[in-house]
Amino acid sequence: MGVVGPSRHSRVSMSVSMSLMQGGGPLTGTAGVNSAQIVLDASSITQPPTTYYHSTIPGSLQSHSQSSNQDTIQPDRPIGYGAFGVVWAVTDPRDGRRVALKKLPNVFQSLISSRRVFRELKMLCFFKHENVLSALDILQPPHLDFFQEIYVITELLQSDLHKIIVSPQHLSADHIKVFLYQILRGLKYLHSARILHRDIKPGNLLVNSNCILKICDFGLARVEELDKKKYMTQEVVTQYYRAPEILMGARHYTTSVDIWSVGCIFGELLRRRILFQAQSPVQQLELITELLGTPSLEDMRYACEGAKSHMLRRTPKPPSLTALYTLSNQATHEAVHLLCQMLVFDPDKRITVSDALAHPYLDEGRLRYHSCMCMCCYTTNAGLRQYTNEFEPITAHSFDDLWERKLTCVQQVKEEMHKFIAEQLNTSRVPLCINPQSAAFKSFAR
Repeated sequence: MGVVGPSRHSRVSMSVSMSLMQGGGPLTGTAGVNSAQIVLDASSITQPPTTYYHSTIPGSLQSHSQSSNQDTIQPDRPIGYGAFGVVWAVTDPRDGRRVALKKLPNVFQSLISSRRVFRELKMLCFFKHENVLSALDILQPPHLDFFQEIYVITELLQSDLHKIIVSPQHLSADHIKVFLYQILRGLKYLHSARILHRDIKPGNLLVNSNCILKICDFGLARVEELDKKKYMTQEVVTQYYRAPEILMGARHYTTSVDIWSVGCIFGELLRRRILFQAQSPVQQLELITELLGTPSLEDMRYACEGAKSHMLRRTPKPPSLTALYTLSNQATHEAVHLLCQMLVFDPDKRITVSDALAHPYLDEGRLRYHSCMCMCCYTTNAGLRQYTNEFEPITAHSFDDLWERKLTCVQQVKEEMHKFIAEQLNTSRVPLCINPQSAAFKSFAR
């Protein structure tokens, strides 16, 4: 679709220098090198790739070519914890850039977990899209005998959509449209690679101070299973954003589960509260049917027999979709129309990501994003906006997971992952490693 660019001085700058970032922004104060500085150190060019080099000054994060102005160094600090490990905001000593350092510990405890980590690592290296988080670098691993954890460097974004939603910051209709457009734009890229994210939720949508959004956390992601007879795990998606077919025990599902999650997030952006917030999966299903009504047998054709019987025993409920207009004054007819197409019980009738992006509600979000926020378009010296030919790009080829089936033991995964990381190392830059002499290393190493 064609887009006419507004003046670059128009109100679409969206650089809403956010107190939108409450609770999530990076520290802006200064600190000396003897504070909580950690983790990254630049390896000596003369050292072999697997030999660790550490600065002679404990905690120093400066490479040999970096300025020695210590007053502007920001302290390294944790910004996220989870079952996967820990994420820190650190400084890349090669260029002074603030980045996120994700530690994946105890990778090789089981075949399932090690293959899952390897899959996530390969995906992070595969992604090349503005709205999908990707790996900037991987720290060089030690010798294979000592290889137990992985450190991945990604772009650092100041906050996430969950923190923004629960903050007192006003969210305009423009914010919601731009956020939703970017979620769907990134999701279209993932689905074009045949990747199901399987855990789309506000906390996995990173946002920076200029409202740029990136989908992250691919620990549950997998390639779409084309064989409908093959069983797929139901232990996916945070409950509040879980599609009804998964709640009802479907043995197979498609990319439509991600669309349901986006619909829940869309409703949450409008309401500023979780749309379906239940204590259990059964109650979750009850809340969904209160809005959508009792599904027909055709709508439940992917559900297990027990779930169907449970649903049919319940008193039939009529749909109450008009309640969506009460979410907020931003729940316009166009917004509710798109939301209703996302929140469809039958996954085969749920809107696709391409059709969602073509919905009129997102026209303004597309215009605003490509007028001044994206990297795919640019403004000439004469002030004219040059637009890309493809506003929502897809992958040139799908993500390959055939390699995964060949890995049959933990040692094999370990060897292949070690080899893969070595191949990914950017030989044109000084390799990085962890600096155990830094003051914050003990905290990071836990």
